[in-house]
Amino acid sequence: MEEPIVGIDLGTTNSEVAFIIDGLSTVLLDNDNGIVPSVVGLDADGRIIVGREALNQAVIAPDRTVQSVKRLMGRSDRIQMGGSTYLPQEISACILKALKERAEKCLQKSIGKAVITVPAYFTDAQRQATREAGEIAGLNVVRIINEPTAASLAYESHNPTAQTILIYDLGGGTFDVSIVRIEDGIVEVLSSTGDNHLGGDDFDQKVVDRLTAHISEDLSLDVIGNPVVMARLKRAAETAKIALSYEPFVRIEEDHIGKKLFRTIHLSYELSCADFIEMIQDDLSRTMDSVTKALEDASMLPSAIDKIILVGGSTRIPEISRMLEEKFGQMPHGEIDPDLCVALGAAIQAGREMGLDSSSVLLDITPYSFGTSVLGELNGIPTPHVYVPLIRRNTKLPASRSDLFFTVYDNQAQVEVTVYQGESPHALDNVLLGKFLFNLTPAPSNSKLIINFNLDLNGILKMQAIEKSTGNKIEGVIENAIGRFSDTEISKFRQRVDDMWSDPENTFESDPANGASGRPLPSDLETLIGKAAAKIEEASPEDRDEMVNLMEDIQDAAGDGRLEDARALAKELEEILFYIG
Repeated sequence: MEEPIVGIDLGTTNSEVAFIIDGLSTVLLDNDNGIVPSVVGLDADGRIIVGREALNQAVIAPDRTVQSVKRLMGRSDRIQMGGSTYLPQEISACILKALKERAEKCLQKSIGKAVITVPAYFTDAQRQATREAGEIAGLNVVRIINEPTAASLAYESHNPTAQTILIYDLGGGTFDVSIVRIEDGIVEVLSSTGDNHLGGDDFDQKVVDRLTAHISEDLSLDVIGNPVVMARLKRAAETAKIALSYEPFVRIEEDHIGKKLFRTIHLSYELSCADFIEMIQDDLSRTMDSVTKALEDASMLPSAIDKIILVGGSTRIPEISRMLEEKFGQMPHGEIDPDLCVALGAAIQAGREMGLDSSSVLLDITPYSFGTSVLGELNGIPTPHVYVPLIRRNTKLPASRSDLFFTVYDNQAQVEVTVYQGESPHALDNVLLGKFLFNLTPAPSNSKLIINFNLDLNGILKMQAIEKSTGNKIEGVIENAIGRFSDTEISKFRQRVDDMWSDPENTFESDPANGASGRPLPSDLETLIGKAAAKIEEASPEDRDEMVNLMEDIQDAAGDGRLEDARALAKELEEILFYIG
């Protein structure tokens, strides 16, 4: 066998790594759990923590914890975590590095290559940022594939008969819908559309907004400026959302959310499933609009769909199945765990890259059009920003397209070749990917210039412009236009992540956990709170609430200089930890 290649689903809320074992795609487990929360944090000692431990810490140390970083991929925003700032690629690299280490532990092999999935509607910039995150984590990303495509591979392996399937993929931060045809070992994507900023996180936020409004209006308390309380409300909202997938009502209870006139305020709020669905109805309707668009792009009626596949944890909301059944006249399928099927499909593609399944073929598409801008008219008005698509959306990958353009005036010295992504006839309404300045040979007007776009299997675009009369050319990889890191920069970021993993003092100074007034916690209390955060998932719901309350009260007491009170509370917390074991 060639060097092992793993499949990775790098999700907004959770991530997984999978591999072909004994011919079967298998999610690799750690302590009988294949899911790694996509959460990165710094512990009390300033070391990187990833997954469940970081998620547990988010309630008491939101300033040292980062969640939903996938939504920032492809942007230049720096993320504050502890005493330093990081690029989204670095945070994602920490998640990938944890998955890489899990794979190496499970397989007892060194892992250096991966297939990573991304939302079908990820832009060129977001795809390139994902590749960079992999490189920073020490992974050679041999292929990037779309999440719905990966899910279809997982289902195709279980049912190889000819069929047309619709994949409805609603995760924590993104939504995709794709129509795929599977026949004779060929998986062909017919259409794909979606929304990069729509998912379970948005549903959680609507519940948080409802809770903060209730706290403000009915309890006369403002908690929006309190990051610890807001982190607790976010987790409570997510827990309520999950419960409402199975129950008609849920009661959200959070003790000690604030004080008013020396009186402790507690939250108790009942939310019905009907109210929750009403809150998110507009978002769900947007997903169904995308379903209709995908059908139109594939020139299909709902009756042409043989199977509907649900992907992503948010598809457990019953209203989604009801809406799809109403439109298609059939119940969606979710027999493969919606949280795991993308990782399973990624592993299948990884197996193909290793030569384990050479009989089947994956034909993916681009969900966007790519083009350039020229001088022309829009609605009868002259403009230099008429959009000319070269590679149109839903084109099979890889794709290469060329078109002929002309200079405007005699002896034109230069031309600026712009590269856009989008569907609007006005170039400026689309996403600008890059600009390339081409120095021309003096020649009469209407001299010919050939522009070629080449879009590879990973959705990364390359541009080439050729002066026809001389053969002179310029070339540009669009990843350069979005701040593509050099090999030296990748190595620097990789070293930084590696150092944080083992010896954070080499790279930054971490902030101590602070109380309300900014006083540092004594080391014994800080250590105790760190232990409690690591154990919180093992506690019963009642003990868990009490632990969170005690941790906050300890921080408040220490921050106010009441160390005696803080240590008295610490004894109560120690007793709970003793019984948990």
